[in-house]
Amino acid sequence: MSKLSQAEFQEYLLKIRALAQGPFEEIQKEVEVTNVFPQEFYDLAIENDIYRCALPEEYGGYGLNELEILQVQEEFSRGPGGMRMHLHYALDLNWRILDDYGSDELKAEYMPKFQNKEVFTCFALTEASGGTGADLHTTAIKNENGDYVLNGEKTLISHTDCCEFAYVIAVTNPESMKDDRLSAFFVPLGIEGFEVVDMPHMMGCRGAGHGDLIFKDCVVDKKYLLGKEGQGLEVAMHSLSVSRAHIAASNLGMCQRMLEIALDYAADRVTFGKPIIQRQMIKFKIANMQMMTHALRCIVYDFAKSFMENPTGEYITEKAAIAKLFSIDSTRLVSDEMLEICGGIGYFEDFKFGPAERLYRDARAMWLEEGAPSVQRITIARECVNHHGEIKYVI
Repeated sequence: MSKLSQAEFQEYLLKIRALAQGPFEEIQKEVEVTNVFPQEFYDLAIENDIYRCALPEEYGGYGLNELEILQVQEEFSRGPGGMRMHLHYALDLNWRILDDYGSDELKAEYMPKFQNKEVFTCFALTEASGGTGADLHTTAIKNENGDYVLNGEKTLISHTDCCEFAYVIAVTNPESMKDDRLSAFFVPLGIEGFEVVDMPHMMGCRGAGHGDLIFKDCVVDKKYLLGKEGQGLEVAMHSLSVSRAHIAASNLGMCQRMLEIALDYAADRVTFGKPIIQRQMIKFKIANMQMMTHALRCIVYDFAKSFMENPTGEYITEKAAIAKLFSIDSTRLVSDEMLEICGGIGYFEDFKFGPAERLYRDARAMWLEEGAPSVQRITIARECVNHHGEIKYVI
């Protein structure tokens, strides 16, 4: 693929919006019942280049910059939440970890296969018996051949229903309590000793599969080590930092659509002889929704500009955490105001102005993806102290 012109990119954004609010919405009626994406969803995503668009040109992608990638994400996030969850990952962690930390051998073999979902991954960090940082318990110990023997478990892992590889963070230096305790691996799902156990269905984001990963004497070829041994915490934290800003972009897409649904309903609903959109209390709610949506867009775009200047810049981690945390507050307020404006009829399925009920459910997953609000606050506070309150901007 060649890089899109600005006109072509704007046309592409419109195409993705139409896809999310058209065919994807139709497919979602079945998904809400079955909790499984039909093949038609994956086929449409491939046909419309969603797996491809974020990839660098050398791997068959559009070569979009970070701001453009986040704008694409905003558009498909207007649609069903489970599909958003899948595609959000496809545009970021799915390929980016291998591109950032994989060996030349691994990248040559697998990077071109991301463009049509021939390869899809999951990201395995969280454990039931520990947190998501240095207190992990899954181990990867070298054997006599220099390969790694993986033992342990991971939980709450997304995309286990449709992936071929897992990015696994495990302990390779159990004697250390420093950052070099962990390493990262690109683990094929089919190898002996690797089991996936499906988890129950979620409240929202229907169709996106989750599971527990269990490793029992699972031998991982040394070629699948990502970066250097002891670099696992860096791999995890840097990758999550970027992905947190992508969560914010998804919340932005949801906020924008919920605002539009509320506006359409308020203009149509008449009480005492005039549309409720003319009433002061409704205007106050609309003002709150627009304020938060606009501010969130500015925060997301600022992160993108900083990332484009330097992906490992001094303020990337802090800005990403701020973006995600503010996006949660934005989505909470906007979804609540939408439901209040739409009233009881907005709580029903098949609401003619849009999927208000489903968006309300889907949005709640964002509280937890890539770290709960408390995790973001800890990250922001740490970085704020380190920078003595200063944040620099790309003008």
